[in-house]
Amino acid sequence: MPSFAADVKNELAHKLDKKLCCQTAELAALLRMGASMTLGPNMTLGLNYVTENAAVARKTLSLLKATSDVQTEVTVTRSKRLKKNNRYMVRVVPSPLVRPLMEKLGMLGETEGSLGRDKALLKKVCCRHAYLRGAFMGGGSINKPEAECHLEMVTSNYGFADTIAGVLKRMGFPAGFTDRKNHYLIYMKDGEAIMDFLSIIGASKSLEEFEGGRNLKEVRNQVNRLVNCETANLQKTVDAAIYQNECIKYLKDEGKLEGLTKALRKTAQCRQDNPDATLAELAEMLLVTKSCVNHRLRKLVTLAEELRGKNKEKGEDD
Repeated sequence: MPSFAADVKNELAHKLDKKLCCQTAELAALLRMGASMTLGPNMTLGLNYVTENAAVARKTLSLLKATSDVQTEVTVTRSKRLKKNNRYMVRVVPSPLVRPLMEKLGMLGETEGSLGRDKALLKKVCCRHAYLRGAFMGGGSINKPEAECHLEMVTSNYGFADTIAGVLKRMGFPAGFTDRKNHYLIYMKDGEAIMDFLSIIGASKSLEEFEGGRNLKEVRNQVNRLVNCETANLQKTVDAAIYQNECIKYLKDEGKLEGLTKALRKTAQCRQDNPDATLAELAEMLLVTKSCVNHRLRKLVTLAEELRGKNKEKGEDD
């Protein structure tokens, strides 16, 4: 069963911008996430891009054809890893046309991956959205809606990671930045921010699913909180009833119950006869208000506690 992240990428892979500037920005981010440079005859350059997502491979081909005249090939291999997923390699055949493409995409030069290098790609808001779309398709992941909110993009290029973080910061996203085993992570944990991110990169269906999952999760959490609260209140009620019965028994054993008012004696007897009853149920049996029953029981408890205290002092004096 495909993961939610795979579903998001599949949706994005079917979205192709009409503007050449956006196509270029998206391709630049996508290739930098997973492309490696190759050398051909006469020192010509080529590119290899590998992904396990067939839709992303098709999107890479579409963007390459839309932005350049380079020759491309696709090969499919079976991964030797445990899951044995297919691996799709989009190969840009080495030729004199590749170097100009890489320069246009900001993939050549000492400032590779830096924000300054990408200024030409990121001037327009629409291009920044496309750039983030490409970055997510190439190296992004997101938890399923019902789980803890977490979205991240991972790259081995520090400059590129810094560029992504800079773009997100410029757009007001609360993105974090960290490293993990020679890789750099840009991440977000705020649910509202993640929904905004899905919206700007064009994942409208995934956004609806994510929002629906969050709402369902919130309802479940609210139900759990109510159940826990009711359970806690029930436990308090049970504990109080047990303690009230203990106090009434103590007064009775000490011969003090008969000396109390008729109302207190009647309430004490009713509580002993109905140890599991709630205050409301006792009030109905005694034909009085709930607050009246509560007041009488508190009085009985207080008398028992005072008597215990006196007996304890008397025992210590003796």
